[in-house]
Amino acid sequence: MTGNNTVSLALVGDVMTGRGIDQILPHPGPPVLYEQAVKSAVDYVALAEFANGPIRRRVGFDYIWGAALAELDRRQPDVRIVNLETAVTRADQPEPKGINYRMNPDNVACLTAAAVDCCVLANNHVLDWGREGLTETLAVLARAGLKTAGAGHTIAEAAAPAVLPLAGKGRVLVYGVACQSSGVPPDWEATATRSGVHLVEPTAAVVASLAERIGADRRPGDLVVVSIHWGGNWGYAVPAADRTFAHALVDAAGVDVVHGHSSHHVKAAEIYNGKPVFYGCGDFLNDYEGIKDHADYRGDLTLMYVVEFDADRRLRDVAMVPFKIRNFRLVRANAADVARLHDVMRRECRRFGGDVRLDDGTLRLSVAAGRP
Repeated sequence: MTGNNTVSLALVGDVMTGRGIDQILPHPGPPVLYEQAVKSAVDYVALAEFANGPIRRRVGFDYIWGAALAELDRRQPDVRIVNLETAVTRADQPEPKGINYRMNPDNVACLTAAAVDCCVLANNHVLDWGREGLTETLAVLARAGLKTAGAGHTIAEAAAPAVLPLAGKGRVLVYGVACQSSGVPPDWEATATRSGVHLVEPTAAVVASLAERIGADRRPGDLVVVSIHWGGNWGYAVPAADRTFAHALVDAAGVDVVHGHSSHHVKAAEIYNGKPVFYGCGDFLNDYEGIKDHADYRGDLTLMYVVEFDADRRLRDVAMVPFKIRNFRLVRANAADVARLHDVMRRECRRFGGDVRLDDGTLRLSVAAGRP
């Protein structure tokens, strides 16, 4: 934990602990899948083993986090935020969407093993097992002491922030939203009488609505994160509408961090008016090892984003710590993989006027470049 009233946040992209990963945890759920080519989650384990060697079964709950745990222990961030892209349920009626993620509720300790504070649920997999699955997911996470944002029993719940108190240092408010561009079915939208996700489009009207909500919720000293599931799975392009939306969230709604995700690989980031905007944080954990499609994007290489603010809530540092997914766990990226991530992030961030330097194995986004 940082001192002197500074606040640090550790943010990651998609954490996909269902399907293959669920099968190696202490309490694997039913492996049945309804995909066109794969009918058992066990097949994803076999595919990963074919690519990278044997994976133990009934691993400890902390196994999947691997080297990330030591990094978290070293940095001691005040808040840890993930986009949890799976249902946590025993429901057995899948949505007819082709790919359905679920994790056995008895494996929820794999999230608390990393001391996760907030699970953002506004994404295109949280209702993979219907509204029954969402109801159980919300209940399981709440019992585990995990705050959630972006989905709920009603739109009022889905739109409400996760409130994360900081001892003597104010609060962090996390709002979760999802766009249809990420593949969220329209009928998953939460309403006054229906559970679902906080589904929005990147428009001025939505910015105005979020600004009003944030203004009513915010207290002096609070930090505000808007976590957005948007865009496709592959490709580095950032639509102009998404960038305009992110900038408006900073300017009109006073958002301190825009936490974007959906892409299976890392994308551009920028500092806009002194605030970090992450357009695609990539998958932090998945069961994609051995899958050849889109291999050139190197979705197995990922980043932990650690953002630090000073006592006046001015941005001090944006550190991006490289990892690699191997055997369904996070390991340290080797020198060649760190260099690749550096090249990609420097190339993509320079498109938006920023720069990324390599500092003893950690990538750092230039903070000064985005100051007004």
